[in-house]
Amino acid sequence: MKIEGAVPADVAEAGARLLWRETGYDPHNPGTWQEPVVRLGDMAQGPFDAAVNSPVLHEAFDLLVGAGRWVPRHSLGGFPLRFPHPEEPDDAGWHIEGSYLPEGERWYFANLRSRDRALLMLFLFSEVTEADAPTRIRVGSHLDVPALLTPYGEAGASILELGPLLDRATEHRPLAHATGGPGDVYLCHPFLVHAAQPHHGTRPRFMAQPPLIPAVPCALERADGAYSPVETAIRRGLGRP
Repeated sequence: MKIEGAVPADVAEAGARLLWRETGYDPHNPGTWQEPVVRLGDMAQGPFDAAVNSPVLHEAFDLLVGAGRWVPRHSLGGFPLRFPHPEEPDDAGWHIEGSYLPEGERWYFANLRSRDRALLMLFLFSEVTEADAPTRIRVGSHLDVPALLTPYGEAGASILELGPLLDRATEHRPLAHATGGPGDVYLCHPFLVHAAQPHHGTRPRFMAQPPLIPAVPCALERADGAYSPVETAIRRGLGRP
């Protein structure tokens, strides 16, 4: 789901200024843009708190995940900021986001109930056209993922192990790009298969990619049948009515 203008323009603009400051780069001097990707950690300054707590987003969270089934956020997680650059970063494989890290593991895991992740969210803080390295999305791919995760049970599997399986299982799906303007937000099923891409345009792409954390575990069998759209999609992928 793409919600245009979910974040007010002035909030998105203030957030972009903070991101530029954190990079240490000069927005008016491309010669200072030294790396193809700058990854910033969790940020909770005022604009980011306001962005994720937009009333329209809260309403959407209730509709997609269920009222009372998600945890309010006050920050926007990690920021993969992409800059035009001749070098191609090695991070453009097809994947879903992991959400929990078992003891002793290096790579994040995912399981059939999407433990610790209710939604994948993409917050745009810059203008993003197809020339600006938008996130690539395989439309409908979230319906292919439940069958792949089923054999791994509750323990789940690492994103590293799942990557090639996800790529092959979803290569037939049509391609879309997460384009838009500052303040646009994409709310995606946690099993949506997506990928980054190298940036060969002229202007940076500023985006946050936080999870929405569930307050209660995803349930694939409910006596009252009160499934959220996220749960219903997983059941559809498993062929359940």
